[in-house]
Amino acid sequence: MNRLDRLQRFYELLDQLSDQLGGPRTLDEFSNYRDWPARGVYFFFEPGEARSDSGEGLRVVRVGTHALTSGSRSTLRQRLSQHRGTRSGGGNHRGSIFRLLVGQALIAQGTVSNCKSWGVKGSKGDAVRSMGIDRQVLEAAEAPVERTVSDHIGRMPFLWLSINDEPGSASLRGLIERNSIALLTNQSDGALDSPSSDWLGLHSNRSAVVRSGLWNQRHTDEHYDPAFLDEFSRLIELTKSPDLQ
Repeated sequence: MNRLDRLQRFYELLDQLSDQLGGPRTLDEFSNYRDWPARGVYFFFEPGEARSDSGEGLRVVRVGTHALTSGSRSTLRQRLSQHRGTRSGGGNHRGSIFRLLVGQALIAQGTVSNCKSWGVKGSKGDAVRSMGIDRQVLEAAEAPVERTVSDHIGRMPFLWLSINDEPGSASLRGLIERNSIALLTNQSDGALDSPSSDWLGLHSNRSAVVRSGLWNQRHTDEHYDPAFLDEFSRLIELTKSPDLQ
């Protein structure tokens, strides 16, 4: 099998996962559901980003997980909540690299006004001290970008694979995440299912995003182990849809 064959199998498995879950969700409707699995791997699609080589349907644009550091207690729901932002439309891009990347691209595209503090430091406190401005000034400047990021990410369909293993370097979630990214990326093994010419990520200032066609930076220049697809297939049967609130 070549990479295209494996991409086709990957999306066939995602179709099976979608059937198992009763279809993808969006973060806009995230709070309507309860009983999310404690841990897992998520796969985001993006409206307008169609597959061009491996079949029909939307292409995956981001893969992620959480709690890979030994001792970490973060849950899948908490990680997705960080990406979603607040119910009022705000958010914290310093707690979500996904939000940071999308926000920077929106600024570069001109969809929102320039925000000099976007991505500065790892906390608001460090940012205001670094820039010598008031916290209220920083929050007012970042709020329109955070709202636009929440709106953009909130419309993106996603699926998730339940993998309730312990945090650590041997995590099965980490294996599925990095191999999925390494299979999907166009950075190291030629272009398949390339981004559309209108893809927001092409405005990114991160070369890994532009070259890979993904809202990911890590693992985009790595090689995948084809055996991960067999493990992926096995895990689908262990994943179930959360109940409505």
